[in-house]
Amino acid sequence: MEAIVIAVVILGVTGLAMGLFLAFAAKKFEVQIDPKIEEIIGILPGANCGGCGYPGCSGYASAIVEEGAAMTLCSPGGASVAAKIGDIMGASVDTSGEKVVARVLCQGDNTFSKKRFDFDGELKTCSAVTLYAGGDKSCKYGCLGYGDCERVCPVGAIVVNEKGIASVDEEACISCGLCVKACPKSVIAMTPAAKKVTVKCMSKDKGGDAKKACGIACIGCGMCQRTCPFGAIEVSNNLAKIDPAKCKNCQLCVVVCPTKAIYTGLNRPLPKKPEPKKPAPKPAAPKPEAATPATEVKKAVEVEKAVKTEEKVEAVKATTEKAEV
Repeated sequence: MEAIVIAVVILGVTGLAMGLFLAFAAKKFEVQIDPKIEEIIGILPGANCGGCGYPGCSGYASAIVEEGAAMTLCSPGGASVAAKIGDIMGASVDTSGEKVVARVLCQGDNTFSKKRFDFDGELKTCSAVTLYAGGDKSCKYGCLGYGDCERVCPVGAIVVNEKGIASVDEEACISCGLCVKACPKSVIAMTPAAKKVTVKCMSKDKGGDAKKACGIACIGCGMCQRTCPFGAIEVSNNLAKIDPAKCKNCQLCVVVCPTKAIYTGLNRPLPKKPEPKKPAPKPAAPKPEAATPATEVKKAVEVEKAVKTEEKVEAVKATTEKAEV
């Protein structure tokens, strides 16, 4: 019994000594965290999406305080969080930047872009399917619909619908950009939220080939470019592209696009289709100048001379005939 008591006492004393030593070491070697970092962590959304370019919200907070990182990199938090970070850091923050959202630049679902083959691989992801001849869709540029983007979205803002095409809920999108990085076909892009007119196609094939691969593809016909009154559209490599800085959301390009490859998210009626320009009328043939009196006199003299010459010829003929007789 005595041995058990001694063992318990020794164990207790050893534990106490080790505890005191660890407490002393923790105090002695404590790394002081700037209270500003903790304050910033407290106001960040906590999504840890990595859209800011740093490893999570704590990494971003540390970068702001210790490295002077920009205070506007948190897309989920937006302008309100940036302003609060500015208050903590005692600095003014420009929050006038345009909000961007993720958009899928493809409408070629399974009804428009057919499957070239059935993929039987165990790992059914876009990245895996892309390794097989560029994917199973007839269009080699389009969305494959296996959901790599859907799986990485931290807020469930992007889903693959029943027709096999990804779509984004722009109201829920936090602009983290993770879906852009996850897409092996590069059909997702961050675009200004206010600019609702988008060319939802990435095909660079010639018109006929693009149309065969997908029924709703851009064929590079240039109708949109010729119609846009602001010069916001340019066709390059058989694909129309809209310059957001010039686009005024007039939607005329949506109306004239023959394949409906241009999409509008505006909740307002489309404008009327512009009438084709009529060719300019041909200039009328110049009217012949009216004859002047002098010209008429000259003509009369010439006619008279011709008549006299004719009479002389006839007289000579008659004289010759008489002489022969």
